[in-house]
Amino acid sequence: MKKYIIIVLLFSTSFITAQATPGEYIIKNIKVNTKYADFGTVFFGADKVVFSSPGSESFIRSIWKQNRQPYLDLYIGSVTESGEIIGKQKVKGNVNTRFHEAGLAFTEDLKTVYFTANNIYKNRVKNDSTGTLKLQLFKAVVSSKGEWINIEKLPFNSDHYSTGHPALSADGKKLYFISDRPESIGKSDIFVVDVRADGSYSQPKNLGRRINTVEKEMFPFIGDDNIMYFSSNGHPNHGHLDVFASKIFDNTMSKPLNLGNPVNSYNDDFAFVIKGSKGYFSSNREGGKGDDDIYRVEALVPLQIECAQFVSGKVKNIDTQKELAEVAISLIDDSGNMVLSDTTRTDGEFRFKIDCNSTYKIVAAKTDFLKEEQTIVTANDIIDTDIKVSLNLTIEKIRNKKIAYINPIIFDENRWNISFVTARELDKIVKLMKENPTIIVETRSHTDSRGNNNYNLNLSSMRAKSIVNYIISKGIGPDRIIGKGFGETELLNKCSNGVKCTKLEHQQNDRTEFYIVDYK
Repeated sequence: MKKYIIIVLLFSTSFITAQATPGEYIIKNIKVNTKYADFGTVFFGADKVVFSSPGSESFIRSIWKQNRQPYLDLYIGSVTESGEIIGKQKVKGNVNTRFHEAGLAFTEDLKTVYFTANNIYKNRVKNDSTGTLKLQLFKAVVSSKGEWINIEKLPFNSDHYSTGHPALSADGKKLYFISDRPESIGKSDIFVVDVRADGSYSQPKNLGRRINTVEKEMFPFIGDDNIMYFSSNGHPNHGHLDVFASKIFDNTMSKPLNLGNPVNSYNDDFAFVIKGSKGYFSSNREGGKGDDDIYRVEALVPLQIECAQFVSGKVKNIDTQKELAEVAISLIDDSGNMVLSDTTRTDGEFRFKIDCNSTYKIVAAKTDFLKEEQTIVTANDIIDTDIKVSLNLTIEKIRNKKIAYINPIIFDENRWNISFVTARELDKIVKLMKENPTIIVETRSHTDSRGNNNYNLNLSSMRAKSIVNYIISKGIGPDRIIGKGFGETELLNKCSNGVKCTKLEHQQNDRTEFYIVDYK
C-alpha cells in the first residue's frame, strides 16, 4: 500500500442561465387602461392590486405640464381569474394629493406600505434650487378599515435629489429604491437599506456597477427565488427601458439578464411584477390604448438563474510528489448521493462543476492506495475572481506510519474515560478504518513523568484500552485495533523524573498516537 496527496483548488465562477427566450411569456393589454398613463402595478393580497393612474382633470392646477395629463393618483383594483383589473377605486386616506403618487411596496402582512410621491412641504410641492420637482419616499400604516394613515417621510430623503420606487425583500428586512443622490453611478441608481427591528434604517448602499449603469435603473421588484426585476436603458436593450432580472445572493448579485421579447420592445418597458407564473408590467409600446399601459404577463417557463462554481484539484503521490493518473474521483452531495465521477488525467488533475451554497465531499480512490476525501463548502455568492484553496491531504502508508491528521486526544488528569471531544477525534479513525477495511491500527498511549512510573504505565494502558473499546463499539473488528500503554517510557522532551518543567512541556508528553501497522 502507498500514500498520496489531493491538492484541491476551488475556482468560483458565475454561470448564469435563465429560461427566458422569445415565446416563453404571454402578454395582453388589459381593459383598465385609459388614454393616459396607467402603470406601476403591485400585488395587494391574493386578489387585489394597486397601480397609478391620472386623477381628476377638473382643475387646471391638476395638470402636469410635462405631458399635459392629470397628476397621478394611487388606485386599488380587484383581479379577476383571467387577470383583468376591475373596480378601480382610489386609495383611502390622505395619500392622494393634487400632485404625483406612484410606485409602492407592501410588507408581507399588508399592514405597512412604502410609496413614492412628490416632495411636499405644508401642502405645497418643494422644488430644488433649479426648480425641479423631486420625488420622495413615504411610509404609511394600512388600517383595518383600509385607510393609509400615519404617513411619514423616510429619513434618507432629501430636498436636493429624488428618492422613490420602493421594493421589499420577502422578509421585509431590506428596502430597495432608486435615487439620483450624489453617490449614484448614473442618472438614477438602485440602492438598498436595512430595515431594522426598531424601525430605523441603515445608510443607503449603492448596488454597484453590476446592476447600475451611467444611464437609468428604475422600478425594482423582488420576486420569487430572491430574483430582482428592474428596468434599465443602460444595459444592452431593445431600445429605451427594458426589463432585466438579477438574482440576489448573500453579498452579490448575478449579471442582469434581459427578459427579451415579448416583454421588452423598442419602447419603454418597466414596473415588472410577478407572483408564481403570473404578473404585470407597464409599457408605452405601439398598439396600446394610451400613454403607458398595464399588461398582463404569464411565464410559460419559470425564470431560473443558476449560480455555479468549479472545483479542481491534482492528486499526487506524497512520497514521490509525482502526479497520479487514473485515480477515481467521486463528488458526493450532502445527502450522500454521488452526483459526478471522473478519473484523473495523466497530470493528476480533475475538475467538477458544482452548485453555489452547497456542501460536497470529494472522494479519491486508487488500487494500492488508501481512500481519502475532502469536504468542500461553496458560498452563496457570485465571485468575480477565482478562489484558490490548496489543501494538502496526507494519506498514510499502510505499514508503520503515524496517522497525522488526528487532533490531540485529551484525557482529564488521572482519568481514562472517553469524553465527547475525544470521541469526535476517534470517529476519524473509525471512518478511516471503515473506508479501508484491510488496515490494522495500533493506538499508543503515553503519559508525562509526573507521578509513579508504574502508575503512569497502568494509566496509559487503561486509556489505550478505553480507546480500543470505543472503536470496537463503532463496528470495527477487534482483530483490527491494538492498544498499548507506554507510560512515561517515550518522552518527547527533557521532562523526565526530577526535571523541573512547565505544564505545557509536560502536556507534550501526555499524548495518544495512532499508527497503521499492517493490513489483513
